[in-house]
Amino acid sequence: MLKNFTGLPSKEKLDAFKGIDILGAPQFTKETLETVMNTAAYYEEKLIAQERLYDMDGKVMAALFFEPSTRTRLSFETAMLRLGGQVITVAEAAGAQISSASKGETLHDTMVINDGYADVIVCRSPQTGAAQIAADAAKIPVINAGDGAGQHPSQALLDIYTIIKEKGSPDGLTVAMIGDLKYGRTVHSLVDFLAMYKCKVVMASPEILAMPKDIVAKMETKGVKIEYRDNIMDAVKDADVIYMTRVQRERFEDINEYNAVKDMFIMDGEVVKNFKKDAIIMHPLPRINEITIDVDEYPGAAYFRQARNGLPVRMAMLALVCGVVGKGQK
Repeated sequence: MLKNFTGLPSKEKLDAFKGIDILGAPQFTKETLETVMNTAAYYEEKLIAQERLYDMDGKVMAALFFEPSTRTRLSFETAMLRLGGQVITVAEAAGAQISSASKGETLHDTMVINDGYADVIVCRSPQTGAAQIAADAAKIPVINAGDGAGQHPSQALLDIYTIIKEKGSPDGLTVAMIGDLKYGRTVHSLVDFLAMYKCKVVMASPEILAMPKDIVAKMETKGVKIEYRDNIMDAVKDADVIYMTRVQRERFEDINEYNAVKDMFIMDGEVVKNFKKDAIIMHPLPRINEITIDVDEYPGAAYFRQARNGLPVRMAMLALVCGVVGKGQK
């Protein structure tokens, strides 16, 4: 059994997920979060043992990505294949549209159509709120793979899974969030889980990329202690977890505004020297220039391990909403 996890949850806890949509971190309780964590650990052990799984045998996942993605899309597709299921995919980008969305078909209608083709839908959209539209249209479970500057629950789940693996219990940790906190949907989701563990959050960002006020207010209501820092050295010095984010060029209408802030918070070897003992660095990736390559040699550089953790976590999500955890063992 992987350290810090308690084994596969009870049938009752597993069954509570069957047929639900996973749209955002706020829908989770600490108990349901731990169900996902322990189910992910169960699947990670299966992966380490190189066991062939059949839990999703005969089932199809529709991967509908209307915005570019590497880790999220490929790990969800790999997760489905590792579980013995099949995948149908729409992967679009500007100038390379292949679905009827390019003809003006609404997201609602696209979901209704795919509801008849698949057993579960994983959807990414540049439109904030698209996940709820998809869930309202489809009868089968929908998993939000990122909706604009809104939520990214699978990333937040793999983030907290990483923190548990790397640091043990997240209880009371200090987490520094640095970079683009306005458009960074990963941090918007993660703060809900940090609140469950009474973490302190340190924020450092350009003023125009500060955490949205409604999210800050929600954190304060949940009792999260928040501190602000003007520079990266001050932000990291007391942190147990440093969560870097890239400044998202695609969210800026004015390229000059992007250029003015993109280099304000850079993690390099000199910054690492300011860490407290055993601090870890996380990043949802892709990185652009906000973490220099020399930082990769630091033992606490966890961002590539973090990305790999997406596979068992997304296996857990798919198997849970389809109600098939452990059903296909032979």
